[in-house]
Amino acid sequence: MTTSIENPSRDAGGRLQAWLLPRLPDVAFVALFTLVILLGPRLLNVDGDLGRHLAIGEHILQSGSIPTSDAFSHTMAGEPLTPHEWLSQVAFAAAFRLLGLDGVVLLCALLIGLTFALVYRSAAARSGLSLAALALTLLAAAASSLHWLARPHLFTLLLVVVWTGLLDAIRKGSRTSWWALPPVMLLWVNLHGAFVFGFIIWLAYAAGWAWRRWVVHADDQAGVGRSLALGGALSLAVTALNPVGLRLWATSLGYAGNAYLVGHTAEYLSPNFHDVSTWPFLAMILTGLWLVGGARPRLSPESALLLVGWMGLGLVSVRHVPVFAVLSAPILTGCLPGVLHASAPGLAWQQREEGMARLEGGLRGHAWPIAVTLAAVLALAGGVPLTPVAGGNAFSPRVFPVQAVDWLEAHPPAGRGFNYFPWGGYVLYRLWPDVRVFIDGQTDFYGEALTREYEQVITLSDGWQAVLEKYDVAWVLIPPDSGLARALHSGGAWSEVYADPTAVILERAP
Repeated sequence: MTTSIENPSRDAGGRLQAWLLPRLPDVAFVALFTLVILLGPRLLNVDGDLGRHLAIGEHILQSGSIPTSDAFSHTMAGEPLTPHEWLSQVAFAAAFRLLGLDGVVLLCALLIGLTFALVYRSAAARSGLSLAALALTLLAAAASSLHWLARPHLFTLLLVVVWTGLLDAIRKGSRTSWWALPPVMLLWVNLHGAFVFGFIIWLAYAAGWAWRRWVVHADDQAGVGRSLALGGALSLAVTALNPVGLRLWATSLGYAGNAYLVGHTAEYLSPNFHDVSTWPFLAMILTGLWLVGGARPRLSPESALLLVGWMGLGLVSVRHVPVFAVLSAPILTGCLPGVLHASAPGLAWQQREEGMARLEGGLRGHAWPIAVTLAAVLALAGGVPLTPVAGGNAFSPRVFPVQAVDWLEAHPPAGRGFNYFPWGGYVLYRLWPDVRVFIDGQTDFYGEALTREYEQVITLSDGWQAVLEKYDVAWVLIPPDSGLARALHSGGAWSEVYADPTAVILERAP
């Protein structure tokens, strides 16, 4: 009898390989996590709201209380405030405490990486096509990237994927998945005001159930209906478990119904397909038309409603494009098997997919996502810049009034100020509570009346001086090339006390 001394080592090597080789969801996570880390300065400087989130989150951490009345502006001081993002703000502030703005970027990278790793898993499960699922997941990531900002809506993007996965499990007959819906909604309702998206998605699944129950007369829908009803009803009930109760609904829905505010918010406008950043979204639409047209069997009612409904919402508002992307990628990937069966190249592709599926089935570990995340944390904690941009993760002095606020810190202003709208959050980040702003990016709180008054001043419309007098404005922080700066310079009642290429500060003469 002979024995082999090679098999044990070969088996050990195979086991090690199974733990060390990355699976495709790991590839998606690592690729997108790394991309977001590299894009850190862009995430921080495209939008002006992060400063406000950091200021409020730090206030909550320090005081142990969630503000429900305004303490951040002098124009709306004491007015009821709906903290619909308080838990996200705490998360951003905690990340900032740990690693500064590097920590904020790291948190965003984790959220985006995890979101699309889950999108991939859903797409692969629906189709059984690993490579195609990865391709459509990366296309969805590219489509959503036009709204990658360091803001709480990244939590909504992740929770849309989790929530839809639970509803899909219920649709397929799971009798236990419904109990997870209320805890997810409880988290969502305190993380971001777009929790209402969850109920829009729930309605699509409820409509699909009604179609099968009363039009197709399927016999196995009673349990699905009970699970949907229980999960939906309890989820609706837990939306009251937030610092302001049911008032949260009025804030979340009221803003969307205000045509003036929506029309003056860039992210609520329709996508401009002349801008290259929107081309991946256009590619997803065209891919969807091709795949859905050739899909056999046809889409389920839920999938059709989600695909068409969120495509329409994405065409109306850039803000909705990322939600369309994460919802549509699994649906479109699920259409591929029926399309590929119709051609010889498609069948050849499926054979490659079968080989990849066998390889994926033998892999066991998550070493790469863990290793890459730890490496990024250690590098950032050690002061190693991970961005191709000089200066690393910082607020750009070309975008924000960095030096001007340095001057204000050294020369504390007397009286109330008027600030350029996109800079309000940054002023709070640097100067609150010593300085309160005129306005910042939270227009759902400031409302139409104050936003119109701000616009009246910044555009020098009739009565703009009266607005400054109404709010007893003693100093202004605005771009030097603005019409308001020129008007104040020429008026004689204001004097320039600071200027740089980004910002100018003028004070009213006593």
